[in-house]
Amino acid sequence: MSLDLSNPQEIRAAIRKGELKRTTAGLAPDYVQANLAVLPKEQAYDFLLFCQRNPQSCPLLEVTDVGSAEPKIVAPGADLRTDIVSYRIYEQGRLVDEVNDATRYWRDDLVAFLLGCSFTFEQAMVQAGVRLWHLEHEKAVAMWRTNIQCQPAGTFHGPMVVSMRPIRPGDLAKAVTASARFPGAHGAPVHIGDPARIGIEDIHKPHYGDPQKFEPGDIPVFWACGVTPQAVALESKPPFMITHSPGNMFVTDTLNSALAAL
Repeated sequence: MSLDLSNPQEIRAAIRKGELKRTTAGLAPDYVQANLAVLPKEQAYDFLLFCQRNPQSCPLLEVTDVGSAEPKIVAPGADLRTDIVSYRIYEQGRLVDEVNDATRYWRDDLVAFLLGCSFTFEQAMVQAGVRLWHLEHEKAVAMWRTNIQCQPAGTFHGPMVVSMRPIRPGDLAKAVTASARFPGAHGAPVHIGDPARIGIEDIHKPHYGDPQKFEPGDIPVFWACGVTPQAVALESKPPFMITHSPGNMFVTDTLNSALAAL
């Protein structure tokens, strides 16, 4: 039986079995995908406050009960330890491991945060007729750490990470309008045009994800990104943190339309 790449439950089951190993960009296009950040209870309140102060980078979808790996609101029955293609493990701000199953790192004192993802507004952009190179070529979007500083909260501080998509001039208004409808998935762009203005030195060398192809006239457009907590982890150095690997999101059972503001 072939895998239905539009069905969140089938996608998560295939990931759990190790049968699906690719970026989740373009999968289950009608459903919300989520960034993951998992922290000990002692750091959870500060991180919750950080998300509230930085809603474009960290739009909250769900916070789990202490010790629970089940996202009871956005995907009942799912398991955040096994249902993501790749995880990153941080200790004292250092990336110490990257694994396909986070079960052995899970603890009874952990709290998981699920954050909205730009894949939601990408579907709206595609429906509006905006071409997205990375989706057409099954690549991860390009992402950079910037010189834009997040609002600090408790022990958490650090730079905003942005994702970038080359947009044709004729599609720019459609791209901005489509994304602005989804504040729960990063919303409208934070910058358009010259990457140096936000501290990006080379538009062809992303810090995370894959380089993007520019056609003549394409304009770089930048959105706040849910990889921001990983950049914040490097600076804030929490004792322990689990995240998704960039481009490998958690696929929820929540429809994109549920996040639309208009």
